[in-house]
Amino acid sequence: MEEPKSPEEKLHLITRNLQEVLGEDKLKAILQERELKVYWGTATTGKPHVAYFVPMSKIADFLKAGCEVTILFADLHAYLDNMKAPWELLELRTQYYEEVIKAMLESIGVPLDKLKFVKGTDYQLSREYTLDVYRLSSMVTEHDAKKAGAEVVKQVEHPLLSGLLYPGLQALDEEYLKVDAQFGGVDQRKIFTLAEKYLPSLGYAKRIHMMNPMVPGLTGAKMSSSEEESKIDLLDKKEDVKKKLKKAFCEPGNVQNNGVLSFVKHVLFPLHAEFVIKRDAKWGGDKVYTAYEKVEQDFAEELIHPGDLKASVEVALDKLLDPIRKKFERPDLRKLTNTAYPGPSKNKGAAKGNPKNTEEDDIVPSRLDIRVGKVISVEKHPDADSLYLEKIDVGEAEPRTVVSGLVAYVSQEQLQDRLVVLLCNLKPQKMRGVESQAMLLCASVEGEPRRVEPLDPPEGSSPGERVFIEGYEAGKPDDELKPKKKVFEKLQVDMKISGECVAQWNEKYLMTKLGQVTCKTLKGGNIS
Repeated sequence: MEEPKSPEEKLHLITRNLQEVLGEDKLKAILQERELKVYWGTATTGKPHVAYFVPMSKIADFLKAGCEVTILFADLHAYLDNMKAPWELLELRTQYYEEVIKAMLESIGVPLDKLKFVKGTDYQLSREYTLDVYRLSSMVTEHDAKKAGAEVVKQVEHPLLSGLLYPGLQALDEEYLKVDAQFGGVDQRKIFTLAEKYLPSLGYAKRIHMMNPMVPGLTGAKMSSSEEESKIDLLDKKEDVKKKLKKAFCEPGNVQNNGVLSFVKHVLFPLHAEFVIKRDAKWGGDKVYTAYEKVEQDFAEELIHPGDLKASVEVALDKLLDPIRKKFERPDLRKLTNTAYPGPSKNKGAAKGNPKNTEEDDIVPSRLDIRVGKVISVEKHPDADSLYLEKIDVGEAEPRTVVSGLVAYVSQEQLQDRLVVLLCNLKPQKMRGVESQAMLLCASVEGEPRRVEPLDPPEGSSPGERVFIEGYEAGKPDDELKPKKKVFEKLQVDMKISGECVAQWNEKYLMTKLGQVTCKTLKGGNIS
């Protein structure tokens, strides 16, 4: 039988790998007297992905520390957040979340009988809760509500009133779930401070707030349910996991915004207390690490190759995902998945037995795999005076070769180490004997002389980060654009540079998670 843990040991388990704790003195005082009561909530919107293993591993820590843990499926929040979950799908998505999160917990060995599962609408539609919402609404300013939800609630040009209610409801959940503490990501901090400010005004106690760091996605930005290439779905096949990890941003020696390393730190080490780098015997064979800091140090010093790190994470990740995949082979859960997250509707041809769907036939910008790249080298084409070869890092194991005539407009020195924007899923094409593996996207203005400038990603962007068109964040790019379909050519017609030098398609911005894609000076230019 396991020895009882001291308050200090419990505190270590509860707080390890957290970025911040608000109310740590209160936490210590509670642990001297009794077990901590804590809740973690998740809005039932897009499909959970592998980054959800980060809070799951913390929940395992809480249970090891003897905490009483409640998991809230925040279905009403999912609807309030700009209707991310349509009302008619709300119940189905909540069922999906409950099944998949229980499967995740089981895959990491967390006993479900020690957890309490609650659905938001089980109590959030009660008379008492509703009156408290009105009471809170009479105290919280529009400015405070908007500020609190800025990093959590989807930001749109004309926000709905529902998004302003969201932070207040999350604050009230702490009282109605009768907990001492709320656990979430550091992106929730402003909601937590709103709760600390306003709950006492309603006569309720101020709670403890514990925050995980935000784990970078595979593209180097925050892992997101709505950005397909930034995340690995819990039901992805092994070959899809391999493909996504292969594309993941993992620059040699770079430990910043490295989603692969972050997964090792925040999931694999807390669960297993060790990590094995698998490599060929000629490179020294497998190496076992018992401290994450040593993994990070060796990667920073380039003693661990990105390819070996990705392959090792792939093995560990598949072990976590296999039980979840197996559970969801059940016919009832396959049906639940398909009804909670229905695919694109069929077109007229499909009704007549044609299997093609609208996603294959519609010309939509989400089909383009546009990414941030970093120019590593520029050299002359061996067989063409007007062409140059650019080696460009797009967040994959190897840089891509791009053949272009851009040096006629921008000097080699200006291109070296520059961040650029590339279309990465055109079919590779040989240009004077050298295969061009992507297309540099540039702004251009015709005339004498013709002027051309590369598009500029937002400052701070990382190679491999996805560029999307505003409003089309959720679509999955084609693996390869079929030349005969001319998808890019048809979309390109409506790509322009605005009067503020911002890249647009049909007056919708080209963006990354950090902001808008721009050019230096070519207002009103075309994009090609």
